[in-house]
Amino acid sequence: MKIKARIEIQDEHADLAAIPLMQDNTASMRTVVVAQRAVTYIKTEQLGTLIASVDDYLLNAKVALEMVNLAVENPD
Repeated sequence: MKIKARIEIQDEHADLAAIPLMQDNTASMRTVVVAQRAVTYIKTEQLGTLIASVDDYLLNAKVALEMVNLAVENPD
């Protein structure tokens, strides 16, 4: 069985947040940046793997967006 997921993050600084997220991509993940969206595609054959990957990705995305927004708001 093949399972696919698409996670789209829309934010003014999604392009900046996508940079550290791309570093964690596995062979079954691909991230693209389009305008103010970071879109990650995940393909796997096991549901447990997908759940773990999505959980990890969302936590990392939350942290990346928080850090980028802090840096933009406080450039010094």
